[in-house]
Amino acid sequence: MDFIRNFPFFSIMISMLSGIISSILPKKAAKLLNLFMIITVFFLSLILLIYLCITGESFVYMMGHFPAPYGNEIRAGILEALMALFFSAVMFLSVVGGHKKLDEEVDEDRHNLYYILVNMMLSSLLALVYTNDLFTAYVFVEINTISACGLIMIRRIGRTYIAAVRYMIMSLIGSGLMLLGICLIYDMTGHLLMSNIKSSIEAIHASGQFRMPLVVMTTLISVGLCVKSSLFPFHAWLPDAYGYSTVSSAAILSSLVSKGYIFLLLKIIYRVIGFEVFVSTNILNVFYVFGLSAMIFGSIRAIRENDIRRMIAYSSIAQIGYIYMGFGLATDLGMEAGIFQILSHGATKSLLFIAAIGLTDVSGFNRAFIHVTGAGYRNKIAGIGFTVGALSMVGVPMFSGFISKLLFAEAGINVEGKSVPTLVVLAISVILNAIYFMKTVIRIYTPAPDSEFKEESFRFKDKLSYSLTILGFIALNLVLGMSSEVFNDLIHKGLEMFS
Repeated sequence: MDFIRNFPFFSIMISMLSGIISSILPKKAAKLLNLFMIITVFFLSLILLIYLCITGESFVYMMGHFPAPYGNEIRAGILEALMALFFSAVMFLSVVGGHKKLDEEVDEDRHNLYYILVNMMLSSLLALVYTNDLFTAYVFVEINTISACGLIMIRRIGRTYIAAVRYMIMSLIGSGLMLLGICLIYDMTGHLLMSNIKSSIEAIHASGQFRMPLVVMTTLISVGLCVKSSLFPFHAWLPDAYGYSTVSSAAILSSLVSKGYIFLLLKIIYRVIGFEVFVSTNILNVFYVFGLSAMIFGSIRAIRENDIRRMIAYSSIAQIGYIYMGFGLATDLGMEAGIFQILSHGATKSLLFIAAIGLTDVSGFNRAFIHVTGAGYRNKIAGIGFTVGALSMVGVPMFSGFISKLLFAEAGINVEGKSVPTLVVLAISVILNAIYFMKTVIRIYTPAPDSEFKEESFRFKDKLSYSLTILGFIALNLVLGMSSEVFNDLIHKGLEMFS
């Protein structure tokens, strides 16, 4: 059974090595290697999660078996294994769902590069999930940034270059702030391993020394990760990045990239600074205000959009606001609700982007709402997928989005001074979500008798991989919605291990 403790390391290295090998393989071989790698990581993560549930304890894996401060460490608990499992599942479905469009959107001689970027993206996400070393986390943050930029601009149209430059500028600002914070941490504690830093910071906080440097250090890291995860008002790069990249890239970026940074922030809160010390800095109150603002602003901008993909992109701003609002409640229930929202949003947003591309493809490749009228009839599986995603975003029972909103309401109702704002903004956000998502569902199912686009006989066998991807995301959404007790229990146990 101890062999299983190597699985986090294997997962990261398999992803990185696949990227290196893909550079010398033909296009088809690179694609097959990429899919095989993601499936391998999925099963390694599943076995690891089962193992951790049976043992009930987290473990630390020392790289090369050298102890600190000479060696690097990987830490695995239930929450880490669950995130790795979820990230690999969403990555697989996103790549499979968009691989047919890759031939149209990306030059053939750049397909290998695309799969290299996907492999490096997954390896960086896994490293952010598992690492127990703060500087290693920073290194993989940069790998993640470079991979994301490549995934945005590989389509090679004007808007993607602009989007990639905006993303790079904002990401470098976020990375710079984070690096400054890490430098202050190292100067203050002399450690880079998360567990050692936490012990030192708790002792410093108890002594009453360095209060202001501690607040500055925590603020720098928090703002840096907020910028990189596109929390309002640091969201300017997001609409174009999600709206104009390839369909697989949009699904990966919206569902996984920002969530990797948010999960790293969660580790900072619990495993680096310590939850009680972090709460004492009042930064969580700032998260709360920005989260509430994002929930309203993102939805209002989505309502004003006339482009279906940019509408979905602006919706992501609101959904990320939910996560930060939950964290801002500064309670275990709020944190657990925020973590469940990571899963819910990841499962739903990829579904919406992949369904939207199917709707625009049968609408003359036009993305304006007037052109997608009746698209749900022309591409039935895409219409069903978009409808399920929309219902989840609105918060209809049975779907994961309903559980998220229920958890946020339960978490916020007993928090003094925050219960009323939480419930009011939550209610307003649900109404706004219903306005723009249900408007779109009605639009795609409104008959267009004079449409210039012919009715498509979209048969399941014609585009099997696309159809299976839509059905896979629908199933994932329903599993999260109807078996939420299982996931909430895993999140609760994982968070206790974090502490």
